[in-house]
Amino acid sequence: MLERYELETFLTLAEELHFGRTGERLGVSTGRVSQTVKKLERRVGTPLFARTSRSVALTPVGRRLYEDLLPAHRRIRAALERATEAGRGVHGRLRTGFATPWGGELLTAAADTLLTRHPGCEITVREVPLDGGVRPLQDGELDIQLTALPVREPELTTGPVVLRDDRVLLLPAAHPLAGRPSLGAEDLAGLPLITTGGDNPRHWLDHHYPRHTPSGAAVGRGPVAATWQEVLSHVTAGRGVAPGAALGARYHPRPGIAYVPLRDAPPLEYGLVWPTAAESALLRAFVTAVGTPRT
Repeated sequence: MLERYELETFLTLAEELHFGRTGERLGVSTGRVSQTVKKLERRVGTPLFARTSRSVALTPVGRRLYEDLLPAHRRIRAALERATEAGRGVHGRLRTGFATPWGGELLTAAADTLLTRHPGCEITVREVPLDGGVRPLQDGELDIQLTALPVREPELTTGPVVLRDDRVLLLPAAHPLAGRPSLGAEDLAGLPLITTGGDNPRHWLDHHYPRHTPSGAAVGRGPVAATWQEVLSHVTAGRGVAPGAALGARYHPRPGIAYVPLRDAPPLEYGLVWPTAAESALLRAFVTAVGTPRT
């Protein structure tokens, strides 16, 4: 019978094919990983991995063992998660919020998954306006929110990043810069940037709507918008340009708007945020249901 640590070490190394990364994932030393694998190979009686100074690969026997063990391991983990959730008493109501259509799809899918497991729960999903910030969490209107980071409010917990996307600049289709394959941060100099305000804190606004380029040139200010529909209307009318996500080109296509990549800008990151004092078994289960980062 395999010990749990042997099983997890073998499966993780089979996925990573790198002793160092395997150790990092499991929180153990590279030496511990190597010792565990050697012990397992002695028990099986044949090598499971082919090792060189530059690479690690599964042997045919190792590949077969991986394919045989993985489904069973997944079923065991799922069973343990269900038992743990039942023990924690996953029940009650959860109010969730999003600011983008792709965020809404992500939360709705997570809610459906969770309600299948726990049909007695109540989960609502609602949109938060662009200028709403995290105020709905602070005012007790929402229990958890998917929002563009960073969030630094001390009373809120920021969970894992669940989605990353490239940044783009929305320009009127007739704008001189609209035909370029990409733009740099210095190209923002002097452009009227459509911004938002409302309940968004200053650090968040400065992160997403810079006032200066890296060289110190001023970035102009255009109209203030409360919703994404207002942003799109202003850009279409030629009143300014707006920073946004590359996904916007798919969800908000308009003949009057060009989505031009910002080549030297860090990616947009969206994360789950909730009031620290309001954490519950249902909230933790929802965070798990949303899952790992998407790009």
